[in-house]
This record gives sequence, structure tokens and C-alpha cells, in this order.
Amino acid sequence: MSNKVFIAGLGAISAIGNNVAECLAALQNEQSGIGKMQYLQSVHKDKIPVAEVKLSNNELAKIAGLSGTKSRTALLSLIAAKEALNHAAIENFNSLRAGFISANSVGGMDKTENFFTEFLQNNTKGKLRNIINHECGSVTELVADKLGIKNYISTISTACSSSANAIFYAARLIKNNVLDVVVAGGADALTKFTLNGFNTLMILDNKPCQPFDENRRGLNLGEGAGYIVLVSEKVAATLKNNPNIILSGYCNANDAYHQTASSPDGNGSYLAMSGALKKSGLLPQDIDYINLHGTGTNNNDIAEGTAIKRLFEPSFPKMSSTKAYTGHTLGACGGLEAVFSILALQHQIIYPTLRLQTPMKDLPFVPETIFAKNVKVKNVLSNSFGFGGNCSSLIFSKI
Repeated sequence: MSNKVFIAGLGAISAIGNNVAECLAALQNEQSGIGKMQYLQSVHKDKIPVAEVKLSNNELAKIAGLSGTKSRTALLSLIAAKEALNHAAIENFNSLRAGFISANSVGGMDKTENFFTEFLQNNTKGKLRNIINHECGSVTELVADKLGIKNYISTISTACSSSANAIFYAARLIKNNVLDVVVAGGADALTKFTLNGFNTLMILDNKPCQPFDENRRGLNLGEGAGYIVLVSEKVAATLKNNPNIILSGYCNANDAYHQTASSPDGNGSYLAMSGALKKSGLLPQDIDYINLHGTGTNNNDIAEGTAIKRLFEPSFPKMSSTKAYTGHTLGACGGLEAVFSILALQHQIIYPTLRLQTPMKDLPFVPETIFAKNVKVKNVLSNSFGFGGNCSSLIFSKI
């Protein structure tokens, strides 16, 4: 069994940038992507802010090299996955055992919604081709085909922990000598169904969200895609960019507390974080930065915060929620935040939690509120906690 899994490439698209470089610049300049809906057509357009990618489907299709008839999820997925693979620059890629493990929660639902809007008005209208790729796996298969990956293809859909689970599943495949290289992460586009569903749960903020603030009101939905290229030690040794970041720890846990709520005492969060630490061989004091799940809802932030208190007290690492920049991208958040965590290691930086004004009174720590550079960052913990208590944590380490 291989000892280390290296990160060889990064790809991202979100409300704060159409590639990794643009996302990094926005993070450094504290520029949020949350604002008024522009592309999603909803009755809530003027009431609920979202974090949309700032491109139309036709503009995305042009970048992706796909037809504009494809779902927005597929377009976002292909753009970020291609960037990650290009960044990895694996010269003998076609000779390696390659996999694509991709996550999403909405599939091609945006196209299905468009079909039914027309069909319900007139049952002779609507284009059936728009619902062919409705299910989540179709997005994965379409993108894998465009990437030329055929050895191993799989789709993960575990709500907000989806792409974190995709990443550590990829690592396990490499460690167990099933594959040599895997493009792993996830994508999700905004849809009416998602927006209406979260609005029904009464956990959406009608202003830009304030994660880990005492007066937080809820989350903002976002969209995007984030992928990383994981490679074996053998492949890493052949690469010109000399990768020096590994996925050192990972864990998935499920407290099965509630269909949509986290357990108040943060059991699932605690089990995921402590399990990832055990897998990595690190101690709590070895973690330099936590990329919080940090959605901005009352339930999530106190549950996650309580688990962090239990695991790290009395010495807390620096931490922040980048969802204040990108919104909650659901099936994509684990992949996007993995990219952001790796960038923190590469550039020795820590992001602030935007708009955090009043610290939570029940927690003994305060997330960062100012962008910091030239900070020693060797080990980063990234949290992704989903509906149904499906909680996952990843640890990235610089060696």
C-alpha cells in the first residue's frame, strides 16, 4: 500500500472567480461574490441574495468547449476539472490508470426545470433532450468522457459532504493501488428546486451571510466547482512541478441525528475531525488552520463550534469560513474549499471570515477577520458537513 497521496493540480470556478488564480485574488482582496440573482430565474430574485458564477450558460459552454444545451452543473464541472488536469501537467497521463470521482447534488435539474416550465403550459412544448442528463451520474460521465478518463468513474452524492467524500475516496483508490491518478471534487449549479427547498427550511439569509457571528441569520446558496488531481508517490516523482502537499488525513462520520440538522453537541463533526487527525497521525495542536464548514445557520455554526471546542481546547488554531465569499455551494463546497485549503498551504496565507462583527458568546474562540500572509501553515483541516449527519473532514499537509 502506498504511503502518500500527493496533490498535483487544482481547478476551480465560483462566484469569486472563473479559475484558481481569480479565486485566489478575490480571497486575498476580501471580495465576496454574493449578490442579486442574475442568471437563475426565480420569484425570489429581488429578495434572496445568492453567489452565482458571473457567466451565462452560453459563456460557460464556450469556455468548456461543450454545447450550450448541457446542464450548468456539467459546464462548471468540466471547466474546473480541465483546469486541474492541465495544472497537473502529467505528460504520460494516457498510460496511467486514471479515475474521475465527481460529486454533485442537483445533476441536470436546471434543464429539467426549464423543460417543465414550458411543458406544463403546453404539453406539446418543451425539449425532451433537456431531461436526458437529469440524474447526477450523467454529469460525471459526460465530463469524464471529455477528459478522456475511462479506467474508473464514480459519482458521490451525500449532500454538502459530497466532494470531500469524493476526494478521500480517490485517495483510498490510489493507496490501495487501484489507480495511479484521480481527478476528484465536485460541482453544483443553482436551481429553483434547491433555492425553494432551503427557503422552506427557513435557513436562507436575505442579506450576505455572517458565519460564526452571534447575530447570524442563515446561509446564502452558491454555485461552482472545485477539483484536485491526486497522484501516487510514483507519479509525483515524475512531475516537473514537484508537488509537496499531501492528503494526510480524512474521515467520514454520521451521527444520524436529523434529516437536515446537525446534532447540537456536534457529535458528527467531532467524530469526523478526530478521525481525520487519527488517520494523519497528527495531534490537534499540529493543525495551523481550519477551513470551517461555517454555513452561517444557527444550528451548523454552534454544532461545529462545539465540536471544535471539545477537540482543540484550550489551544485553538486559526480558522475561517470561506462561504462568506462563495456562498454555500452544496455538492461543490468540499472540492472548492479543498482548493482554498491547498492554496493556504502553498502561499502561507489565512483568509478572513467576511462580515463577522459579533463573536458567538457560547464559543471560546473567534474566527479570523483579517487576511493574513506570511503565516506558518503546515497542516490544514477542511470541514464539510452534510444533511443527514454525513460529516467529513480532510487534512492537507505540506511536506
